[in-house]
Amino acid sequence: MIKNAVSLVTGGASGLGRATAERLARQGARVVLADLGSSKGNDVAKELGDNVVFVPVDVTSEKDVSEALKTAKDKFGRLDLAVNCAGTAVAVKTYNFNRNTAHKLEDFARVITVNTVGTFNVIRLSAGLMGANEPNKDGQRGVIVNTASVAAYDGQIGQAAYSASKAAVVGMTLPIARDLSTQGIRICTIAPGLFDTPMLQALPDKVRGFLAKSIPFPQRLGDPSEYAHLVQAIYENPLMNGETIRLDGALRMMP
Repeated sequence: MIKNAVSLVTGGASGLGRATAERLARQGARVVLADLGSSKGNDVAKELGDNVVFVPVDVTSEKDVSEALKTAKDKFGRLDLAVNCAGTAVAVKTYNFNRNTAHKLEDFARVITVNTVGTFNVIRLSAGLMGANEPNKDGQRGVIVNTASVAAYDGQIGQAAYSASKAAVVGMTLPIARDLSTQGIRICTIAPGLFDTPMLQALPDKVRGFLAKSIPFPQRLGDPSEYAHLVQAIYENPLMNGETIRLDGALRMMP
């Protein structure tokens, strides 16, 4: 059960990460909420109670992630669950023929670095701390949940960098599950569709309505709490391992 589990949630100050931290705290888990120092992470942690602590983290930094894990160990004694929600995106065509300009290489590299390298950085370091846990009756020592996207499978125009970064997260899920199986650490990935997160909230109501109607059923944007619910379900189901689960209302994005 999730109660009393010690968790690390990256990107925990907003969107899917905040919803996950909220659910975990409400269910009695202890949470290290990690996000950029410029985020509202400290305020969110205070709102969620004494069992939630904020640590400023850039997921691409070994030092930052190590500090977050040290906080988990020092304050709560261990780490049972790591949830990777930190991420970024750009919307740029591979080549803009109207402006005669190519996609900036540094923008492509930044998205890959945060979404793919950052996710792997958290995985590899979290696994080390989880591996020190006493195994439960199934031999489990910990669980890792990543965030991909339906764009990993059917990315739209302008999503080359984002789709590539999320496809890489999908691609590394199974081999990492196999890598960590000997230590009893499970890993799964969630591929969300269109969710009512700050990024979509910034769009006009007309656009949001159009996007919602593109989802077969239920014909609405996903609520971040539904993502958080699946995180808990993965943690509590001991046979879930090495899999990517689409959470999208049967959405298949068009170009």
